[in-house]
Amino acid sequence: MVIYGVTLLALCMLAGAFIGDLLGALLGIEANVGGVGIAMLVLVLAVDHLKKKKKLTVKSQEGVAFWSAMYIPIVIAMASQQNVFGAIDGGPLAILAGVAAVFVSWALVPLLSKIGKEKQNTITDELIGGSDHVRDAK
Repeated sequence: MVIYGVTLLALCMLAGAFIGDLLGALLGIEANVGGVGIAMLVLVLAVDHLKKKKKLTVKSQEGVAFWSAMYIPIVIAMASQQNVFGAIDGGPLAILAGVAAVFVSWALVPLLSKIGKEKQNTITDELIGGSDHVRDAK
């Protein structure tokens, strides 16, 4: 059911918005700086943590997967409303914030891919271990 997992998504969005506003205030910008992107990262990390702890039900995972898929069109719609020329006219701080966000995203790619590799290795180990038990039983 799609409604499951919405609470987790909403909490991540609120956390991202808060951190984005805080980051904007720290940089002296009266805007949310990267709140949606931060929310997406928090969502990925939270879902991974809850799956490892086996605290996320299958229905909740399906709901989170649906709303996570909806995130991309929402982010594109939000980005299309931003005034890029206004940001460039805003000076070097706006450009620095954009460049910093890109580099932080690039830096997080190895961390996120490591999470995926751990899961893949666990599944492979279980399959290999399972095949040994099948051979022993024969």
